[in-house]
Amino acid sequence: MVTKAFSLEDGNLSRKTLLGTKTREYKDIDLTFTNKPSGDIYKKNEAAAVKQAVKNLLLTNTTEKPFEPYYGGDLNAFLFSLSEDFDVEDIRDYIFTAISNYEPRAAVIDVQALIVPDRHDVKVTVVFQVVNTSEVVSIDITLARLR
Repeated sequence: MVTKAFSLEDGNLSRKTLLGTKTREYKDIDLTFTNKPSGDIYKKNEAAAVKQAVKNLLLTNTTEKPFEPYYGGDLNAFLFSLSEDFDVEDIRDYIFTAISNYEPRAAVIDVQALIVPDRHDVKVTVVFQVVNTSEVVSIDITLARLR
């Protein structure tokens, strides 16, 4: 009679439950590149890492990243357009599309935008949830044209 052979790591499969999911920590380096006293650089963990990644994504213009021509939120393009060419819904669509395509760690809940055409200013607030957690994070981004 043929019997199944299990390795020692498998243990007794009839008694033990197997875990099918793995918890994941989100980590990034801090882009300020300030040094710790030990000489190493600081790291961002969990929600702070995702917040930094979303902010960098939105402030990146399309065609700025090599070999990824559609990567980025391209929000700076709105500063140099005429105020009649776009509205708040266009900005919301750009942000929703960029985050859903390029940042899988964030699920957008709400986007609010305020356009001040006389000052060439766009203020954006993005509220999102960090995936696999219940943490809700808000980012405020102000884009202003330098004169």
